Amino acid sequence: MGKKKDKKKDNRTYIGGQAVLEGVMMRGKTAYATAVRDPEGNIQVESRRLHLSRGRRIAGKIPIVRGVISFVSSLVTGSKILMRSAEVYGDEGEPSKFEKWCEEKLHLDLMAAASFIATLLGIVLAVGLFIVLPMVLVNLLADTGSWLPPRSIGYNLMQGLFRLIIFVLYIVIISAMRDIRRVFMYHGAEHKTITCFERGMELTPANAKTCSRIHDRCGTTFLFLVMAISIIVFSVVNWVCDTYLGIFDYGKVLNFLIEFAIKILFLPIVAGISYEVLKLLSKSQSKILLPIKAPGFALQKLTTREPGEDMLEVAIAAFKKVYEMDADETVPETDFVVSRTVKKYTEELKAYFAEEGIDVSDAEWLIAEKTGVPRSELASSDKMLLPSRIRAMDEIAGVRVSTGKPLWYILGSAEFYGYEIKVDERVLIPRPETELLTEMAIRSLEEGDKVLDLCTGSGCIAVAVAKEAAKLGKGVTVTAADNSAGAITVAQINAKANGADIKFVQSDLLANVRGKFNVIVCNPPYIKRGDIPSLQREIREHEPLSALDGGEDGLDFYRRLAKEAPKKLVRGGTLLMECGAGQAQEIVKLFNKFDYTIISRDYNDVERFVRAVL
Repeated sequence: MGKKKDKKKDNRTYIGGQAVLEGVMMRGKTAYATAVRDPEGNIQVESRRLHLSRGRRIAGKIPIVRGVISFVSSLVTGSKILMRSAEVYGDEGEPSKFEKWCEEKLHLDLMAAASFIATLLGIVLAVGLFIVLPMVLVNLLADTGSWLPPRSIGYNLMQGLFRLIIFVLYIVIISAMRDIRRVFMYHGAEHKTITCFERGMELTPANAKTCSRIHDRCGTTFLFLVMAISIIVFSVVNWVCDTYLGIFDYGKVLNFLIEFAIKILFLPIVAGISYEVLKLLSKSQSKILLPIKAPGFALQKLTTREPGEDMLEVAIAAFKKVYEMDADETVPETDFVVSRTVKKYTEELKAYFAEEGIDVSDAEWLIAEKTGVPRSELASSDKMLLPSRIRAMDEIAGVRVSTGKPLWYILGSAEFYGYEIKVDERVLIPRPETELLTEMAIRSLEEGDKVLDLCTGSGCIAVAVAKEAAKLGKGVTVTAADNSAGAITVAQINAKANGADIKFVQSDLLANVRGKFNVIVCNPPYIKRGDIPSLQREIREHEPLSALDGGEDGLDFYRRLAKEAPKKLVRGGTLLMECGAGQAQEIVKLFNKFDYTIISRDYNDVERFVRAVL
């Protein structure tokens, strides 16, 4: 017996699509997804769930009515998605002076306004070309004699013929535009992708490329059916209105307006009937129906073009996403990442951080670090950010929100006194007020001084002092000490990265430190042990507790310094210390053996620093 040939099983699908600017939208039963290739060449996919009301679901099962709903929905959703795709692939140049003026003075988004006006003009153009113009042309013919009675079958047939001719001419003319030709290529990619799936083939650009760009459920075929069925519907309606209702017993102008109003009124009905016919025709591949399908297929030859494999990749991405969402209701929606100005992105990210209970200054620092725009200029910068840059910052922001991890640990470094300091969870993140302590140390330097940075952590103070002293040509030597081996490792990395000549010692405060120094600078742990649980999440869960815990009252390290530091200072030497709010006066009492002490304040007028001179 001969072997039976394997017959590949077809996959009938309800998924349909629409070509958009540099992409494709695919719509399923429960969701739709739009894939677009952005200005950087990356495929972006935005997906949305279809939240249909109970009434809408019921109406969706009623013949004719479901077609009307689908027609209106396609117009609204299609226009919205077309504008959305334009945002992704839109001009990434900076806004013009006029756009800035409209936004600042009129609080008007010029692009949104232009999109609305373009959509409105598109509707007016469609009505003018495909309803009003055919009516005018046929009325002119009817005026040439009695051979074409107004509102007769021949009269409506002639209108349909003119409508079809205008439609074909319109397609041919706009095909001369490069962007429209590319939309037609994406239209072909949409058809090929759906056909590839329905033929049971693996969804790959190579497979889809072999498929036909003609499809039974195409919108172009739907438009032909609308034009054909409108001839029948309008013939019947006009005959009834003229013969039985007598509403065309007025002058030419008024009769023309009445006929126009009837066409607009019954257009949804025509669309509903056309929808049902299209569904019936698409369910059968019988050759008997080919003569009925042929005109629609012929028009599809005009509205589709052979796509490249890169376009097929985009269409496949949209199809796979909507197929996945239809199969699993837990699959989340996705969003496009659209180019926008630094100013706008800063506003959005600050609002997001505020909503999540995170200091909005983190948003400003993140954007300033990643864009090179000074933090003070973010609110007015019109510099455009491409999707890849925004996506990278979004990912960092997501980690910041989801984990509570401090921004500088995520970024891996922080700026301190003009130097880049690498940081991770082995060391504290340098604070702005500590720059004041560093500045005090630098101002205290004399030629040939020996400087010791105690509790060095990341080494930020030691690096800044060594580098600034070298710039001043003071020939000082810098030693840095910390009890944590991990902190010493990080500090050594920072010294090497910044070219700072520093000697490192692992020491429990001054225990392993040898020699005497002219200046000792120290930012020790000073948080009260009982206050640590109430610290911000990012501090208590991520920064090293050993660098925070100052004992029961926060003064443990200052007591040790008061006893041990005099042995490590030369006569007339200076000890500079940072402390917590409300601690300075108590610390001064501990250093009563020193010749004198001075308290200095930080940027917020808090008593933050104590200078003790031996």
